[in-house]
Amino acid sequence: MKNTGKNYENFVASIQTAIFQAEQDSSLKNINIQTNKIITDNNGNKREFDIYWKFKAGGVIYETVIECKDYQSTVGIDKIDGIIGKIGDIPNLRAIFATTKGYQSGAKSKAENNGIELLIVRKQNDSDWASKDGTPYIKTINIRGTAIFPARIISFDPVIDMKWVDENTNFNDGDTVELKGLNNQIFINDLDRQERYSLHDLENKKLVSSGDKKYGNFENKVKLNNAFFETQDLKVKILGYIVKYYIAKPYIHNTEIDLSANILGVVENIQKGTKQTVLNDGSVQME
Repeated sequence: MKNTGKNYENFVASIQTAIFQAEQDSSLKNINIQTNKIITDNNGNKREFDIYWKFKAGGVIYETVIECKDYQSTVGIDKIDGIIGKIGDIPNLRAIFATTKGYQSGAKSKAENNGIELLIVRKQNDSDWASKDGTPYIKTINIRGTAIFPARIISFDPVIDMKWVDENTNFNDGDTVELKGLNNQIFINDLDRQERYSLHDLENKKLVSSGDKKYGNFENKVKLNNAFFETQDLKVKILGYIVKYYIAKPYIHNTEIDLSANILGVVENIQKGTKQTVLNDGSVQME
């Protein structure tokens, strides 16, 4: 597909708009940047420029144009001659040249001697991820998240102290006791250890895997000397309990954050030796 240069012109215009919006000078914030602007010179010739804008400050009108060239090689002196010729018969017009790869030495000298500002306007690359002294910046952040799941009780069988039942309740042989309540409403009250915990607490805090097996099905047999099984409607002494439970395999999720995706583009000013990084949020960082 042929490169018409339109995409690059729009890219440069978006970068320049973001820089204006980030400027402290309020007179620059609402500048209307135009593309493919036709200006008639003093000889009546119509000249087309890739990007154009104007603003008024202190009673003076300032007009600027940018010529954009999306080249795969450095710009030569002939292209600078071309822009000088285009603006020669248009008074008080400031000219800027923008390209992606840079400029040959003759082009730099010609531009400097004729007041043409030279820019490299481009997408970010690996060179942007180190300081001038070579110190690397952080380009990607890797986040490893591990979700550890609590145990899930499959069955819970309290071992009832039948002697205590006979001495302290009116239950008869063959009576059925229905347990009512959510797992956070059913408790084991261990008086010897001064611990009272619900089945919910048992799942989330007390049940852990043992040995080399970290997840799967497990069974614990717990002996108790002085403990009670308690619900809202029932309290009965138990000698222990048998609990079967399952621990799911931990879920591991890796996320990579590419900080370069936050960069809209980079502007290098050849004469000034400055570099501006324009972010997608409209902010501009100066190096």
